[in-house]
Amino acid sequence: MENLKIGKKISEYRRVHNLTIKEFSELTNLSSALLSQLERGMGNPSLSALQSIASALNVSLSSLFEEDITNESLILRREDRKTIYNPDQKHVLYDVLTPSPINSTVELLLMNLSANSNTYGNYSTHIEEELAFILEGEVYIIFNDEEEFLLREGDTIRILPNREHKFRNSTDKDVKVLFIKSKPNY
Repeated sequence: MENLKIGKKISEYRRVHNLTIKEFSELTNLSSALLSQLERGMGNPSLSALQSIASALNVSLSSLFEEDITNESLILRREDRKTIYNPDQKHVLYDVLTPSPINSTVELLLMNLSANSNTYGNYSTHIEEELAFILEGEVYIIFNDEEEFLLREGDTIRILPNREHKFRNSTDKDVKVLFIKSKPNY
């Protein structure tokens, strides 16, 4: 199946640049037979052949294996959202709001923090930066037992990597917090 993706990329490149298989063969120093097989989703290219193809296409080697992404696949319907929670803390629920047909460099989460509760017994830290936007209610953010800030509906806080923090809801109403997290791009 991967060869079919590679073959489509070769075929598309040749079409756009008006190249024959023989001309593309000369560009890559690969046989016309191998390139023809790849375009048909067959063949078994070596790593060096893949590197030659990527170089000729002027793309990264990894992009040869990336799937084409349709605009429709970037939509996450409400009914398809996944909910995650810490099993010991059922009063904290997170809805994953990020569509994921591919790896993304951002993640969007919606936290519902029950009335009169805290997130995590201990402090949370992340290797990534995150933003928290208070959608409903008010909540305290506490940094390492040293600083505490009241955040109200409409407030945003930027939480830098490796900052120990937790949230406390001291009200009788649930709080909704939207998180936008950057993710390392490996």
